[in-house]
Amino acid sequence: MAESDPEPMASGAGQRLGAPETLGISTLDPGHRPPAMPPGRHVTIRVRMLDDTEELFDISQKASGKVLFDLVCSHMNLIEGDYFGLEFQNHQKMMVWLDHIKPIIKQLRHHLSHAGPKHTILRFAVKFFPPDHAQLLEELTRYLFALQIKHDISCGRLTCNDSSGALMVSHIIQSEIGDFEESQCRSHLLNNNYIPDQMPLIDKIMEFHSKNIGHTPAESDYQLLEVARRLEMYGIRLHPAKDREGTRLSLAVAHTGVLVFQGHTKINAFNWSKVRKLSFKRKRFLIKLRPDLNSSYQDTLEFLMASRDCCKVFWKICVEYHAFFRLFEEPKPKPKPVLFTRGSSFRFSGRTQKQVIDYVKESEFKKIPFERKHSRVQHNSRLSPLPSPRHHEVPTESGAPGLDSPPRRHWKESVLVSAEDPSASRITRASPSHQRNGHDDRIGSVSRMDDTRGSTRPTHPEHLSTGVVSNSPHLSASSGHSHGMVNGQKSLELCSHSPGGRQPSPLTSPLLNDACSVRTDDEDEVRRKRFPTDRAYFIAKELLTTERTYLKDLEVVTVSFQSAVGQDEATPDSLKNTVFSTFEPLHKFHTGFLREVEQRLALWEGRSNAHIKGDYQRIGDVMLKNFQGLKPLTANLHKQSEVLLELEKACRSSRRLEVLCRDFELQKVCYIPLNVFILRPLHRLIHYKQILERLCKHYPATHVDFRDCRAALADVSEVVDQLQGSLIKMENFQKLLELKKDLIGVDNLVVPGREFIRLGCLSKLSGKGLQQRMFFLFNDVILYTSRGMTATNQFKVHGQLPLHGMTIRESEDEWGVPHAFTLVGQQQSVVVAASSLTEMEKWMEDIKGAIEIAKTSNGPSSDLLTSNLTDNKDPSPVSGNKAPLVGPPSGQGPVPLSVICWYRVQSLSFSESCRSLENQLSGNLLRKFKNSNGWQKLWVVFTNFSLFFYKSHQDDYPLASLPLLGYSVTIPSESENIHKDYVFKLHFKSHVYYFRSESEYTFERWMEVIRSATVPSSGARVLNNKESHPH
Repeated sequence: MAESDPEPMASGAGQRLGAPETLGISTLDPGHRPPAMPPGRHVTIRVRMLDDTEELFDISQKASGKVLFDLVCSHMNLIEGDYFGLEFQNHQKMMVWLDHIKPIIKQLRHHLSHAGPKHTILRFAVKFFPPDHAQLLEELTRYLFALQIKHDISCGRLTCNDSSGALMVSHIIQSEIGDFEESQCRSHLLNNNYIPDQMPLIDKIMEFHSKNIGHTPAESDYQLLEVARRLEMYGIRLHPAKDREGTRLSLAVAHTGVLVFQGHTKINAFNWSKVRKLSFKRKRFLIKLRPDLNSSYQDTLEFLMASRDCCKVFWKICVEYHAFFRLFEEPKPKPKPVLFTRGSSFRFSGRTQKQVIDYVKESEFKKIPFERKHSRVQHNSRLSPLPSPRHHEVPTESGAPGLDSPPRRHWKESVLVSAEDPSASRITRASPSHQRNGHDDRIGSVSRMDDTRGSTRPTHPEHLSTGVVSNSPHLSASSGHSHGMVNGQKSLELCSHSPGGRQPSPLTSPLLNDACSVRTDDEDEVRRKRFPTDRAYFIAKELLTTERTYLKDLEVVTVSFQSAVGQDEATPDSLKNTVFSTFEPLHKFHTGFLREVEQRLALWEGRSNAHIKGDYQRIGDVMLKNFQGLKPLTANLHKQSEVLLELEKACRSSRRLEVLCRDFELQKVCYIPLNVFILRPLHRLIHYKQILERLCKHYPATHVDFRDCRAALADVSEVVDQLQGSLIKMENFQKLLELKKDLIGVDNLVVPGREFIRLGCLSKLSGKGLQQRMFFLFNDVILYTSRGMTATNQFKVHGQLPLHGMTIRESEDEWGVPHAFTLVGQQQSVVVAASSLTEMEKWMEDIKGAIEIAKTSNGPSSDLLTSNLTDNKDPSPVSGNKAPLVGPPSGQGPVPLSVICWYRVQSLSFSESCRSLENQLSGNLLRKFKNSNGWQKLWVVFTNFSLFFYKSHQDDYPLASLPLLGYSVTIPSESENIHKDYVFKLHFKSHVYYFRSESEYTFERWMEVIRSATVPSSGARVLNNKESHPH
């Protein structure tokens, strides 16, 4: 196409949104003119911008991709353009990035068999997503990133939970329509769709939007990026693949390295520092790892993709990501071989992230101002710096030229930006060879990773080891998005929406086999047939598996706690001596007991002396002998309460010790609250009693093992009965200490005589309607609180309702609110509504029982609140209160059960909490996701209403966790095509997981303990059971 004469408006094409003319000198590299356009015929290329407007660019047919990209950046006066790229869809419906080095026309003709350049639309998009948006130095760049996030949310690429989605949309509409006005906001949301399934979220979006008052568009962009960058799918583009087992996976690349996804859940990550070489051969994508003695992976991992082109597209973006984020400067081109070539000649072309940051910081040119202003979407605003018949999305600064220019009509009539017009092509970036910024070649500048089409030439190791890149954040461990509720929809589905941190996803763990695939353990079928099938064997095996977990829990106190806290000067000698004298003898005893149980199970299974059977197919004699040896340690078991009291006393008197204990609870090894570990020996006695009861029930009276089991049961029952009263008191004391950390505004929660009864979510009726509140019921008072998205998992107390003189009545008909009841106190009345009839009945029963007890008892009467707080009628979901860091930061340490109840709208009684701790279970399970084929073998521990996942029983800390409150446990239906025995299904909303056990007994046990955490209890309540044991 011949070059067209530019229209008078062409001079504005190179301006930054109406800024003064720069006379053809590039703002990217002062003093250098843009490279000349290659001679030859011209063609017109259409580029779709991030605001969905389209621009035409006139280029030579011989021009490289860099020429066009520089024109696009020049058109927007974009300085940090290196984070972006141009992409188009090839004939295989794959999105391909435009190569900066090769001629544009050749690339389009190669990838598009039928459509020519005239019918191709290139899309300007973010190519490299930095880990922190604060690394983006210009406001225009952050604005373009915000547009990309808006697009990714709308199309479903950036998946998140409802709270995170609503929070991000609130920042988007704040930047578009300004401060909250209810009717305007609702109308705007009804006319514009920002997120899939937006209608159910409108009220939540409006609630968040009402808290953004005063935020400028630039601040809203910043907050949007702050939330988005913490999501697991931020900047992720999935490339379908399969492992060696044929399991469907997806590969992706990020600033940290290569990632492996199953569905939208990240299951593995290979950091650049661990990767020695990336290559592909035909349809196989290969990752060669550096030798690691601590890793179980093979040296080379292999993935199968749909075609060679798919492999090459993904390999190229990996090369570019590695070079951009890891190298200090652009890699130099390799000299062309004289005779023949081996491997691909592709290399990264452009500035690295370090060069971009240094260049923007060090350049002395005067930056053209970019002013973000509110833009109303209904006006169909544009990103283009040229005038529009309607308002610009980003208006030019006041008084800037260009506002009175003739209106632009359809894109076909828009200005053609020609690279040969000095006024239109003034921001073409200089070659990176001119931008060394003083960096020499000592870093190791070649980033290329070979295409292994017959090539065996190794890549230099230093190419993938320069720089320091931290591992991607994990686990819900645990993932905010989700994960999210807790661990997000991403680790616990709870807190991933919090700007302060995100929790990774439940069940997200790097548990792949050597081929980087999900383990399929069908050999377990053969193993099951070879091993004993007697029910007594599986009961004994439960003793073995839970004993392994119990010994690990003891080591948390005897090893980890002692090394982290016990050696510090702030720890009193009395506490050190109490902990050591109590737990060391127990650890020594149970180490020997576990060894004997392992030996007996090995004989029972026939793994040792296979010809010897009969007398070894029992476990009662081992338990009886060891429980008789445990009796002298009964005094140590009585000391558990002393340890708990001593630790609390020491923390109250020493701020440093309190911080040390809090920091210890944030370590991975402390997967449940520290105080629960201290009570573990008492809980373990109850486990022994339950196991022996099942054995005695299974055996006939004539069985050789029956007498020993009955005698052992008598011994352990005697000890349990002696400790029962102390255990109940200590469990209540431990729960009060746990709640003390969860609450802000409470002064005297832990006092003699106070008993915890129930916590959970209720909706409180106020002048603005029903508002979610967290209620805490004790034997003398009810506290109601709310939770803001702060740096801690804490609840702010809004008010207290003393039980003395209180009455309660149902009030559904009175207020027209389902499941509503009224609490009538001496000073105030509160109307609340439960989420279901069952929840209402549980709350009313417990409150009525507590009121009756309060009438006759002389319980604690101290004021719980630090100040005379009243109910906040309009609490902010993003609290501005600067609370002290008492609880663990979001995404670290054990997630409090109160937080899980808040997001899952559940309630929890004291008796249910105790039962969950006493019903511990552990063992191997096979896990399968809803849309996956393979089964993955995991070591799973159930305790404290959660499943914790390990690679093996020898691991010191869990890789992921899944809180079970709100989940349902069922058996898969025929339509789900799970053709295996002993499979149970966990599901909560759209989250579905399948677990497979090895026998009927283990299947029944897992169903039993999980139902104890997921099915609400009925019947006897805490006060009915515990009232005879006051605190």
